Amino acid sequence: MTALLQADRSDFSQIVTAEPELFERTVPRALVHRAAISEVLLTGVSQCREDVYRIGAQWSRGHSYYGAVAGRWHDPMLFAETIRQAGLLLAHEALKIPLGFSFLTETMSFEITEEGARLGRGPADVVLEVTLHDVVRRRNVVSSYAYDVVAHRDGRRIGSGRLTANCVSPAVYRKLRGDRAGATAPRVVPDGIIPEVVGRSCDFDVVLGAECVNGARRLRAEADHPVLFDHPVDHQPGMVLMEAARQAALAALRLPGGLLVGCDAVFRKYVEFDSPCMVSPSGEALLRAPGIRELVVDFHQGGSVAATCRVAVHDGAQR
Repeated sequence: MTALLQADRSDFSQIVTAEPELFERTVPRALVHRAAISEVLLTGVSQCREDVYRIGAQWSRGHSYYGAVAGRWHDPMLFAETIRQAGLLLAHEALKIPLGFSFLTETMSFEITEEGARLGRGPADVVLEVTLHDVVRRRNVVSSYAYDVVAHRDGRRIGSGRLTANCVSPAVYRKLRGDRAGATAPRVVPDGIIPEVVGRSCDFDVVLGAECVNGARRLRAEADHPVLFDHPVDHQPGMVLMEAARQAALAALRLPGGLLVGCDAVFRKYVEFDSPCMVSPSGEALLRAPGIRELVVDFHQGGSVAATCRVAVHDGAQR
């Protein structure tokens, strides 16, 4: 063995996780509905007891979109995406929902500690304990389910989350979507807000329009974005809405380097591509805890509120 390989082996042995079997390789991308292998965050799963599973996830220090926040933290949106992927993995592996079914998220939320998001020497190995509940079956096929998540890193609890979803067959989904089935994201989008105002460095990653009318900005997302649109969809994905809520809160609070430490989202309707969706912070920001402010962001489309996100942002100050 060369000296170089010996040195590499020594460094690695100091950061290997306590549950290495959960972190050997990524799970199959089809099971988490990702086209790009690089976007698969989950690395293993084991069953603890009935309806309770342990899932490994790894958060990169240099994700192409959810990169380091203020040079100090992993982007907590990685946690949101981890929660989303965990539910899809268990839907197919544990609940035996066929591939090709569509999943319609009704609610999704997470909270994470500032310390839990801290950057370390290497990628963050995160262990999720996921509990399935409220599973509804029709004709022996699951039609809805929910799950709770508790996340640990280096043996310490760092956050929690929960999600509720419905799932439908391809035929039912086509019926639900009607003429909008197969719709595509627009190729031309409005000019975006200055990236640095919302913690971004390039216009391509901005999901809010530049024009502000009574505090509201238009939702915008580049159809060719490799992360936000990893694969074709016929409506705005929930992760795009949560990112828009985060950016709207950072702009409203004037905290471009703020850390998202919580988001509670309710998705009432599909957000369509063919009409403007206005993203609007509503009400005054509330002080939830020292250094943490909370703001509600609504998504208005077609005369009604299509979604709402309650966002909590840490101001990043050292305490």
